[in-house]
Amino acid sequence: MTSDYSNIALVEKGPEVVFAVINTYPNKVANWDNGVRPGSESRGPASSVPSWEFVKAFPMKDGKLYSDQAGKYHKTEDQFLQSYWENRDPRFDKSIVWNAKIYEVSGKTGKRQYTSVGIAPALDDFGINPKAKTPSSNLDRYSGFFILKNSKLSLKQTEVETQYDVDFVLMRYAEVLLNYAETANETGDFATALDLVTQIRKRAGIEPGADNKFGITATTKEQMREAILAERNIEFCFEGHRFWDLRRLRKLNILNNTTKHGVEAIAINSNGTEMNLDDANALAKTYTLKENQFKYSVLQVPSTGNKVNLVPDTYYFFPVAQSVIDKNPNIKQNKDWGGTFNPTME
Repeated sequence: MTSDYSNIALVEKGPEVVFAVINTYPNKVANWDNGVRPGSESRGPASSVPSWEFVKAFPMKDGKLYSDQAGKYHKTEDQFLQSYWENRDPRFDKSIVWNAKIYEVSGKTGKRQYTSVGIAPALDDFGINPKAKTPSSNLDRYSGFFILKNSKLSLKQTEVETQYDVDFVLMRYAEVLLNYAETANETGDFATALDLVTQIRKRAGIEPGADNKFGITATTKEQMREAILAERNIEFCFEGHRFWDLRRLRKLNILNNTTKHGVEAIAINSNGTEMNLDDANALAKTYTLKENQFKYSVLQVPSTGNKVNLVPDTYYFFPVAQSVIDKNPNIKQNKDWGGTFNPTME
């Protein structure tokens, strides 16, 4: 495997790549950076951002969730909200941009990325702070977080739309290992499954712990199945795996009727009172306003329209394309899409 998780895609043709879509400027480029960067560093608002729920899904440095009372870095919900960036799985730092994180994009040494309304640029901010001079217009599309993973930070703002030519890694060795782990577990080889998952966590930089299991506590097939699924969610974040993993395991229900949230940041003084926004902006301009100089609160997103995720069972079997049915009238549409055919053959 590639020794540094950050370099899996950014160092092209690396030892971990199994299959890749080759991009080469100027003949073939991709739109990744233009879609994930904060608006002030791109050609428009980011089209995809992490939710607070996903931020919480990353383990701590010991491989356990912050809410695990047996964990070395256990925190209450309130404690975690005010310090969620501390002592996390190293993949968190390499995948997510949060308020006041150092984000040296476009060659800007020491730059911190702010999301606090009244401090951050209008294309980056998130929040409802009534003291802000201009309210945020991003409450339906942002969350207070951005995607860092696979971002080519050296590109200038004017280049992200036309010069991002990093190869898209379609399959990599870590997926081979986790596919193998899943197969081993389902066929009764628990020890092999555990070994393969710990290899992934060891590369990530998670602490081995006294038992050398890198935070894995599973002792049964069912528990290991969930541990592998959770590991895939983190290891392959933003690589297009999650929906398909849940679909093939018939677990889309864990998304259905759920809600998403973001985190607002408001600058505070050392005594906990809200900082004057002019003072906060002066510090932000020199990138000296840090994460622990804010208080954080959770907001539901989007703020208007449909606020609930709807993932019905019909997604397990997609409809047959009408163009296919037009070619052969003997082909019947799936029963959940207006037809009579039962794709489960039951």
